[in-house]
Amino acid sequence: AEAKENYEKHCAKCHGLEGKGDTKMGKKLEVIDYTDPKVQEKMKDEDMLKTIKEGKKDGDKVRMKPYADALTEPEMKALVAYVRAFKK
Repeated sequence: AEAKENYEKHCAKCHGLEGKGDTKMGKKLEVIDYTDPKVQEKMKDEDMLKTIKEGKKDGDKVRMKPYADALTEPEMKALVAYVRAFKK
């Protein structure tokens, strides 16, 4: 339940409850659809972990804030596994 709670608290606003990125903010930021098997294939766990930890920037524009201060390493790894479960 912890990963689900963290996802809903920190990620769902942009990535959507089902991981489709179909929220208002998700569409604005053009976030990827985690339910797409092709998207899941391209993603590496270590890259996902790094993005959760350090955030994501596009030049000077912050596309995703870092969560290193908000989540522990095990919590971040649990989020990666949680996102993996969205794959169709």
